[in-house]
Amino acid sequence: MDWLRVHRGDAPLVIAFPHGGTELAGLDEQFVSPWHAQIDTDWWIADLYAFAADMGATLVATDISRSVIDMNRDPSGASLYPGQATTELCPTTTFDGEPLYRFDLPDEAEIMQRLNLYHRPYHEALTAELDRLRAAHGKVVLYDAHSIRSHVPRLFDGELPQFNIGTNGGATCAPELETIAANICAASGHSHVVNGRFKGGWTTRHYGRPDEGTHAIQMELAQRGYMAEPAAITHANWPSPLDPNPVIRPVLEQVIAATLDFAKGRP
Repeated sequence: MDWLRVHRGDAPLVIAFPHGGTELAGLDEQFVSPWHAQIDTDWWIADLYAFAADMGATLVATDISRSVIDMNRDPSGASLYPGQATTELCPTTTFDGEPLYRFDLPDEAEIMQRLNLYHRPYHEALTAELDRLRAAHGKVVLYDAHSIRSHVPRLFDGELPQFNIGTNGGATCAPELETIAANICAASGHSHVVNGRFKGGWTTRHYGRPDEGTHAIQMELAQRGYMAEPAAITHANWPSPLDPNPVIRPVLEQVIAATLDFAKGRP
Protein backbone atom coordinates (compact mmCIF):
# COMPACT_ATOMS: atom_id res chain seq x y z
CA MET A 1 0.00 0.00 0.00
CA ASP A 2 2.36 2.69 -1.25
CA TRP A 3 -0.45 5.26 -0.88
CA LEU A 4 -0.44 4.84 2.92
CA ARG A 5 2.39 6.53 4.82
CA VAL A 6 3.06 5.80 8.48
CA HIS A 7 5.91 7.40 10.41
CA ARG A 8 6.13 5.69 13.80
CA GLY A 9 7.13 7.65 16.87
CA ASP A 10 7.22 6.66 20.53
CA ALA A 11 5.37 9.64 22.04
CA PRO A 12 1.67 9.22 22.95
CA LEU A 13 0.46 11.30 20.02
CA VAL A 14 -0.86 10.32 16.58
CA ILE A 15 -1.40 13.01 13.95
CA ALA A 16 -3.66 11.94 11.09
CA PHE A 17 -3.87 13.49 7.62
CA PRO A 18 -6.97 12.09 5.89
CA HIS A 19 -7.32 14.77 3.20
CA GLY A 20 -3.81 15.65 2.04
CA GLY A 21 -3.66 13.17 -0.85
CA THR A 22 -4.00 13.94 -4.54
CA GLU A 23 -3.78 10.47 -6.13
CA LEU A 24 -6.90 9.53 -8.11
CA ALA A 25 -6.38 5.75 -8.06
CA GLY A 26 -6.57 5.41 -11.83
CA LEU A 27 -9.98 7.10 -11.97
CA ASP A 28 -8.75 10.26 -13.73
CA GLU A 29 -10.94 9.79 -16.79
CA GLN A 30 -14.10 9.46 -14.68
CA PHE A 31 -13.68 12.94 -13.22
CA VAL A 32 -14.48 16.18 -15.01
CA SER A 33 -10.74 16.83 -14.73
CA PRO A 34 -7.97 15.80 -12.32
CA TRP A 35 -7.75 19.42 -11.20
CA HIS A 36 -11.45 19.49 -10.27
CA ALA A 37 -10.96 16.31 -8.26
CA GLN A 38 -8.04 17.89 -6.36
CA ILE A 39 -9.39 21.40 -5.68
CA ASP A 40 -10.54 20.61 -2.14
CA THR A 41 -7.34 18.92 -0.99
CA ASP A 42 -5.97 19.91 2.42
CA TRP A 43 -2.97 21.35 0.60
CA TRP A 44 0.51 20.86 2.11
CA ILE A 45 -0.97 19.77 5.43
CA ALA A 46 1.57 17.02 6.16
CA ASP A 47 4.42 19.37 5.25
CA LEU A 48 3.04 21.98 7.62
CA TYR A 49 3.16 19.54 10.54
CA ALA A 50 6.40 17.79 9.54
CA PHE A 51 8.11 19.23 12.64
CA ALA A 52 6.01 16.90 14.83
CA ALA A 53 8.02 13.85 13.74
CA ASP A 54 11.06 15.27 15.56
CA MET A 55 8.91 15.57 18.69
CA GLY A 56 8.17 11.84 18.67
CA ALA A 57 4.69 11.94 17.15
CA THR A 58 3.38 9.18 14.91
CA LEU A 59 2.12 10.49 11.55
CA VAL A 60 -0.47 8.65 9.44
CA ALA A 61 -1.26 9.99 5.98
CA THR A 62 -3.01 8.82 2.83
CA ASP A 63 -2.00 9.86 -0.66
CA ILE A 64 -5.47 8.98 -2.00
CA SER A 65 -7.58 12.03 -2.83
CA ARG A 66 -10.69 12.70 -0.80
CA SER A 67 -12.54 12.80 -4.14
CA VAL A 68 -11.91 9.06 -4.53
CA ILE A 69 -13.06 8.29 -0.99
CA ASP A 70 -13.17 10.47 2.10
CA MET A 71 -11.27 8.82 4.96
CA ASN A 72 -13.02 11.15 7.41
CA ARG A 73 -16.58 10.08 6.59
CA ASP A 74 -18.71 7.44 8.27
CA PRO A 75 -18.26 4.23 6.23
CA SER A 76 -22.03 3.74 6.38
CA GLY A 77 -22.47 6.94 4.38
CA ALA A 78 -24.43 8.68 7.17
CA SER A 79 -24.03 12.46 7.20
CA LEU A 80 -21.92 13.99 9.95
CA TYR A 81 -23.79 17.28 9.69
CA PRO A 82 -27.47 16.55 9.02
CA GLY A 83 -29.26 19.45 7.40
CA GLN A 84 -26.02 21.18 6.35
CA ALA A 85 -24.22 21.13 3.01
CA THR A 86 -21.39 18.62 2.97
CA THR A 87 -19.75 16.04 0.71
CA GLU A 88 -20.35 12.31 0.70
CA LEU A 89 -18.22 9.26 1.49
CA CYS A 90 -17.41 9.16 -2.23
CA PRO A 91 -18.00 12.81 -3.13
CA THR A 92 -19.98 13.66 -6.25
CA THR A 93 -19.43 17.43 -6.09
CA THR A 94 -16.73 19.85 -5.03
CA PHE A 95 -17.17 22.02 -1.94
CA ASP A 96 -18.61 24.66 -4.26
CA GLY A 97 -21.23 22.24 -5.55
CA GLU A 98 -19.66 21.66 -8.96
CA PRO A 99 -20.03 18.13 -10.43
CA LEU A 100 -16.97 15.91 -10.05
CA TYR A 101 -17.93 13.17 -12.54
CA ARG A 102 -18.24 13.33 -16.30
CA PHE A 103 -21.00 10.76 -16.56
CA ASP A 104 -21.95 7.97 -14.15
CA LEU A 105 -21.63 8.43 -10.40
CA PRO A 106 -20.04 5.63 -8.34
CA ASP A 107 -22.60 2.93 -7.59
CA GLU A 108 -22.89 0.83 -4.44
CA ALA A 109 -20.44 -1.80 -5.72
CA GLU A 110 -17.86 0.83 -6.62
CA ILE A 111 -18.20 2.55 -3.25
CA MET A 112 -17.74 -0.78 -1.47
CA GLN A 113 -14.63 -1.50 -3.50
CA ARG A 114 -13.11 1.87 -2.54
CA LEU A 115 -14.00 1.22 1.10
CA ASN A 116 -12.14 -2.08 1.05
CA LEU A 117 -9.16 -0.79 -0.90
CA TYR A 118 -8.57 2.50 0.91
CA HIS A 119 -10.86 3.53 3.76
CA ARG A 120 -10.56 0.32 5.81
CA PRO A 121 -6.77 -0.08 5.47
CA TYR A 122 -6.27 3.56 6.46
CA HIS A 123 -8.34 3.14 9.61
CA GLU A 124 -6.80 -0.24 10.39
CA ALA A 125 -3.40 1.47 10.37
CA LEU A 126 -4.69 4.33 12.52
CA THR A 127 -6.23 1.88 14.99
CA ALA A 128 -3.01 -0.14 15.19
CA GLU A 129 -0.91 2.92 15.99
CA LEU A 130 -3.34 4.18 18.63
CA ASP A 131 -3.47 0.73 20.26
CA ARG A 132 0.34 0.48 20.23
CA LEU A 133 0.84 3.81 21.93
CA ARG A 134 -2.03 3.47 24.39
CA ALA A 135 -0.59 0.11 25.51
CA ALA A 136 2.79 1.75 26.09
CA HIS A 137 1.56 4.94 27.77
CA GLY A 138 -1.94 4.29 29.09
CA LYS A 139 -3.18 7.46 27.38
CA VAL A 140 -2.89 8.67 23.80
CA VAL A 141 -4.07 11.67 21.79
CA LEU A 142 -5.31 11.52 18.20
CA TYR A 143 -4.92 14.91 16.52
CA ASP A 144 -6.82 15.00 13.23
CA ALA A 145 -5.19 17.62 11.00
CA HIS A 146 -7.25 19.45 8.37
CA SER A 147 -7.37 22.66 6.35
CA ILE A 148 -9.78 24.38 4.00
CA ARG A 149 -10.13 27.60 2.03
CA SER A 150 -11.15 30.59 4.12
CA HIS A 151 -14.22 31.28 1.99
CA VAL A 152 -16.54 28.48 0.87
CA PRO A 153 -20.05 30.04 0.82
CA ARG A 154 -21.80 26.71 0.25
CA LEU A 155 -20.36 25.34 3.50
CA PHE A 156 -20.23 28.39 5.79
CA ASP A 157 -20.92 32.12 5.85
CA GLY A 158 -18.19 34.74 5.72
CA GLU A 159 -14.56 34.08 6.53
CA LEU A 160 -13.68 30.97 8.50
CA PRO A 161 -11.68 31.56 11.71
CA GLN A 162 -8.00 30.72 11.39
CA PHE A 163 -8.14 27.91 13.98
CA ASN A 164 -11.21 25.65 14.23
CA ILE A 165 -11.04 23.19 17.11
CA GLY A 166 -13.48 20.28 17.08
CA THR A 167 -14.25 17.88 19.91
CA ASN A 168 -17.89 17.08 19.08
CA GLY A 169 -19.10 19.36 21.83
CA GLY A 170 -16.46 18.17 24.29
CA ALA A 171 -17.29 14.48 23.94
CA THR A 172 -14.09 13.26 22.29
CA CYS A 173 -11.41 14.42 24.73
CA ALA A 174 -10.85 15.61 28.27
CA PRO A 175 -11.92 19.23 28.86
CA GLU A 176 -8.30 20.07 29.72
CA LEU A 177 -7.06 19.24 26.23
CA GLU A 178 -9.74 21.33 24.52
CA THR A 179 -8.93 24.25 26.85
CA ILE A 180 -5.18 23.95 26.28
CA ALA A 181 -5.56 24.13 22.49
CA ALA A 182 -8.12 26.94 22.65
CA ASN A 183 -6.01 29.08 25.00
CA ILE A 184 -2.95 28.82 22.76
CA CYS A 185 -4.99 29.77 19.70
CA ALA A 186 -6.63 32.67 21.55
CA ALA A 187 -3.26 34.01 22.69
CA SER A 188 -1.90 33.89 19.13
CA GLY A 189 -3.82 36.94 17.99
CA HIS A 190 -5.49 34.95 15.23
CA SER A 191 -9.20 34.15 15.18
CA HIS A 192 -10.34 30.82 16.57
CA VAL A 193 -13.48 28.92 17.49
CA VAL A 194 -14.25 25.75 19.42
CA ASN A 195 -16.93 23.43 18.01
CA GLY A 196 -18.08 25.94 15.44
CA ARG A 197 -18.88 24.89 11.87
CA PHE A 198 -16.41 22.00 12.15
CA LYS A 199 -17.09 20.02 15.32
CA GLY A 200 -14.92 17.04 14.39
CA GLY A 201 -15.44 14.51 11.66
CA TRP A 202 -15.91 10.76 11.78
CA THR A 203 -12.30 10.14 12.80
CA THR A 204 -12.55 12.35 15.86
CA ARG A 205 -15.95 11.03 16.85
CA HIS A 206 -15.10 7.37 16.20
CA TYR A 207 -11.80 7.24 18.11
CA GLY A 208 -12.42 9.80 20.83
CA ARG A 209 -13.00 7.71 23.97
CA PRO A 210 -11.47 9.73 26.80
CA ASP A 211 -12.79 7.36 29.47
CA GLU A 212 -10.83 4.57 27.78
CA GLY A 213 -7.61 6.57 27.38
CA THR A 214 -7.95 7.82 23.79
CA HIS A 215 -8.48 11.56 23.43
CA ALA A 216 -9.30 12.91 19.97
CA ILE A 217 -9.28 16.48 18.73
CA GLN A 218 -9.66 17.97 15.25
CA MET A 219 -7.90 21.09 14.05
CA GLU A 220 -9.30 22.67 10.88
CA LEU A 221 -7.07 25.48 9.62
CA ALA A 222 -8.04 28.25 7.25
CA GLN A 223 -5.50 27.91 4.46
CA ARG A 224 -4.70 31.63 4.41
CA GLY A 225 -2.44 31.00 7.41
CA TYR A 226 0.13 29.09 5.38
CA MET A 227 -0.51 29.69 1.66
CA ALA A 228 -1.87 32.46 -0.56
CA GLU A 229 -5.60 32.24 -1.26
CA PRO A 230 -6.58 33.92 -4.55
CA ALA A 231 -9.91 35.71 -4.63
CA ALA A 232 -10.96 33.41 -7.47
CA ILE A 233 -9.59 29.86 -7.70
CA THR A 234 -8.41 28.90 -11.20
CA HIS A 235 -6.28 26.16 -12.72
CA ALA A 236 -3.50 28.74 -13.15
CA ASN A 237 -3.31 29.89 -9.52
CA TRP A 238 -4.42 26.91 -7.40
CA PRO A 239 -2.88 25.46 -5.40
CA SER A 240 -0.45 28.18 -4.43
CA PRO A 241 2.84 27.09 -2.83
CA LEU A 242 3.36 26.48 0.85
CA ASP A 243 4.67 29.62 2.53
CA PRO A 244 8.26 28.82 3.63
CA ASN A 245 7.62 30.61 6.93
CA PRO A 246 3.90 30.28 7.71
CA VAL A 247 2.69 32.74 10.31
CA ILE A 248 0.72 30.00 12.05
CA ARG A 249 3.50 27.42 12.33
CA PRO A 250 4.77 28.71 15.72
CA VAL A 251 1.22 28.44 17.04
CA LEU A 252 0.92 24.86 15.77
CA GLU A 253 4.26 24.01 17.36
CA GLN A 254 2.92 25.28 20.68
CA VAL A 255 -0.32 23.33 20.29
CA ILE A 256 1.50 20.08 19.50
CA ALA A 257 3.98 20.56 22.34
CA ALA A 258 1.17 21.25 24.80
CA THR A 259 -0.81 18.28 23.49
CA LEU A 260 2.21 16.06 24.13
CA ASP A 261 2.54 17.44 27.65
CA PHE A 262 -1.12 16.61 28.25
CA ALA A 263 -0.70 13.09 26.91
CA LYS A 264 2.36 12.53 29.09
CA GLY A 265 0.59 13.84 32.18
CA ARG A 266 2.74 16.95 32.50
CA PRO A 267 1.15 20.10 33.95
